[in-house]
Amino acid sequence: MPWMMHFIAVFWLSAALASPADGAENCRACHRDAVSGPHAAIGCTPCHGDDRSTVGNPATAADRAARCVACHRGFDRLFDHAMATRTAERQFAARTVGRFDGGFWAGNCTGCHVRGCLDCHGGKGHAMSRPRDGVCLECHRGYFVGSDYHGRAPREDAFRFQRGPFAGGEQFLPMLPDVHAEAGIGCGGCHDMVSLAAGRRSGKGCRDCHEPDQRIVEHRIPAHRERLECYACHSAWAPQEYGTFWLRFIDSPRRQARFTAIPHQDEWVKSAYLKRQDAPPLGLNSAGKVSPIRPQFILYFSDIRSERAVGEENRLLAAEWKAFFPHTVRRGTVMCDGCHDNPRRFLLEREKERIYRLRDDGLSLESFWRREGQRVVNGSFMDPERVGKMAVRTPAYTKGYIEKWQRLTGDAGTSSRR
Repeated sequence: MPWMMHFIAVFWLSAALASPADGAENCRACHRDAVSGPHAAIGCTPCHGDDRSTVGNPATAADRAARCVACHRGFDRLFDHAMATRTAERQFAARTVGRFDGGFWAGNCTGCHVRGCLDCHGGKGHAMSRPRDGVCLECHRGYFVGSDYHGRAPREDAFRFQRGPFAGGEQFLPMLPDVHAEAGIGCGGCHDMVSLAAGRRSGKGCRDCHEPDQRIVEHRIPAHRERLECYACHSAWAPQEYGTFWLRFIDSPRRQARFTAIPHQDEWVKSAYLKRQDAPPLGLNSAGKVSPIRPQFILYFSDIRSERAVGEENRLLAAEWKAFFPHTVRRGTVMCDGCHDNPRRFLLEREKERIYRLRDDGLSLESFWRREGQRVVNGSFMDPERVGKMAVRTPAYTKGYIEKWQRLTGDAGTSSRR
């Protein structure tokens, strides 16, 4: 009888799934997922559990990837650190735009936060692999460190600048890549999982692989070796965004037409006054060493309702800089006077050098390159007296300057021909 045959078939399958005769897994009697990569040989139950306790996604941060860390011990600590918590970004949003829109973070800032192991290791869990640079750059792109490593700089927002190659759905300005990227070294060459799980930004520093060549004049100067980060000189360029605007439009039918080249979410539109791709300003990092710094962010806010500004237009919510490591390392460096007689690079711009007149554009800062009203959140600006001393042309400075020029022109004596 048909119903009897159906009953027997269901009973047989249920029994087989519940208690396989040989103790082997029988998940694939129903699930047709093909497993490849390093986990292909370990079966289903070590990750997903058995019929008494089955987990659909064993890699989620919700339970600290409990099944993953049963083997990969200690890596659940990654969920306590920056890539997962985004604590600094949350705090920045809360004390700035979040004062006017309590849902700003949830609506605009949650796309690049680690929610589980599969965010980086991919394959929906069944084709696990070590993350390549392309996976990292899904989040570490645009104005945030990462894209610069491969020579990609954010373009200006205006429509006429939207040209050139694409990466991650965005057009970028081609720049010099980092020498390590040119050598084929991926992000994981320095940013290994052990260091990330421990809360460190990197597992390696410059001196772990490189010893300063004493034939180079800059390397022989004690103050350089003791007071400068290597990348203060060796960063060829860095993306910089001066004047970041968040505009909230409510009941504005013309918003879409105004900002065709600028991505926007719900009521919000983000734009920038100026973007640069040159040698970044310098300040002091949390270790007290000279380091590149950049505005992150000089943030302005406007609330537009029915095409009219509510309250102050372009109100300044933050003028904060951060010491950082541009991933644009090159072998050469700037000339001596790129730092030693360049007060603008230390946010001590002279009036006669000023190009952008911010007050004429309705902005409250006198200049982006004057430190008044601004601060470095993870370090400080360099003391003006110290900057002034750097500009003095001492005999040692003159000697080093001449030697550098001789090397550049190929007339540095026998040392350049060894």
